[in-house]
Amino acid sequence: MQEGTKRKEERVPIRLSKDEFVRRRGRLAKELAEADLDALCLFSPTQVFYLTCFSFIATERPIGLIYVPDADRATLFVPLLEREHAEEAYVEDVQTYPEYPDETHPMELFSRLLRDLKPGAKRVGVDADGYPGGYGYRGPALSELVDCEIVPAKGLIEGMMRIKSEEEIALIRESCRWGGLAHRLLQGYTEPGLNETEISIRASHEASARMIEALGPEYRPVRGGAFPAHAGFRGQIGARSAVPHAMTANAVLKEGDVLVTGAAAEVGGYLSELERTMILGGPTDEQARLFDLMVGAQDLAFSEIRPGRRCSDVDRAVRRYYEENGIVEYWRHHTGHSIGYGMHEAPFLDVGDETVIEPGMVLTVEPGVYVPGFAGFRHSDTILVTDDGIELLTDYPRDLEGLIIEA
Repeated sequence: MQEGTKRKEERVPIRLSKDEFVRRRGRLAKELAEADLDALCLFSPTQVFYLTCFSFIATERPIGLIYVPDADRATLFVPLLEREHAEEAYVEDVQTYPEYPDETHPMELFSRLLRDLKPGAKRVGVDADGYPGGYGYRGPALSELVDCEIVPAKGLIEGMMRIKSEEEIALIRESCRWGGLAHRLLQGYTEPGLNETEISIRASHEASARMIEALGPEYRPVRGGAFPAHAGFRGQIGARSAVPHAMTANAVLKEGDVLVTGAAAEVGGYLSELERTMILGGPTDEQARLFDLMVGAQDLAFSEIRPGRRCSDVDRAVRRYYEENGIVEYWRHHTGHSIGYGMHEAPFLDVGDETVIEPGMVLTVEPGVYVPGFAGFRHSDTILVTDDGIELLTDYPRDLEGLIIEA
């Protein structure tokens, strides 16, 4: 029986319920009241989705949300070409404008809409002072167009996103399941002489086909993209595995290569992260030593994550591990980050982040060891913070023996 087939008849989570968004708005209304804000304007795709279930690609055409808490009214402001798409969101109203830049700039129309929805507003919270732009966008700040105080309030939604609800956790669990399948297929199809892209496409295509079949016709990718489930190397092959954020180079794999891989799947807009270090053929003594040091750093991080500790405590302990083992020169990045609808969310497992760890947080744990010109070693797992520690949501071998590919 193929992966996922046995679950086809079961009810599995594929999207957030409308009740989830009702709960979010109720909490947000209280937060806005405590901050003495009359309205909230959002432009970030992540923050707009969090409140409305509207997922969009940010282009030169401004998209924004105005939420008025005393009326519990959410209004999407979108270009005409997005109208039918936006009408699927959990909002009371959708207002459109013709095009960008057009004869009247969209931000002028947005500011008028804000005045109409909340006349006399004195303090308005924003996640950005106007549409952030991209794709060649140019336009005024919101503060230049309104006569009320514009208050930075990006942290309101970010604070709500830190603790995942039961529905969010269920979607992330399902993401982990399919990301794991994609990675198993990637590992199975990996062999010397093949191009990294052809291996990745084969694994991602097969994993996505199984995922779509198992989740059924109601499953719809929220974020777009070619493959709902995917796995690949992103150029981290051989000596290039020592570049943490390398780019796909269409490399041809050869015996002796260290391979740093990544896999994920999107379910209801939510993501997970699974990364592994594999070795093509038997490892050298130095490869095995560095692999073990990397796993030791991740094991330490797992043991340090528990409620009541700070994110900085975890990263500080991991950095001490690098010092004690004489590998500080091979350190390149912090220990991990939160994950959910955003691939990278706050808080961060970093010495500069004093956020207190709480049950319900979902984090990645991914300390790496990078030796320039030789190889890099990194596992990443997605974990859930529980009342007394962590639960590993990703399920994949972490030991060297399980990650050696016969050449």
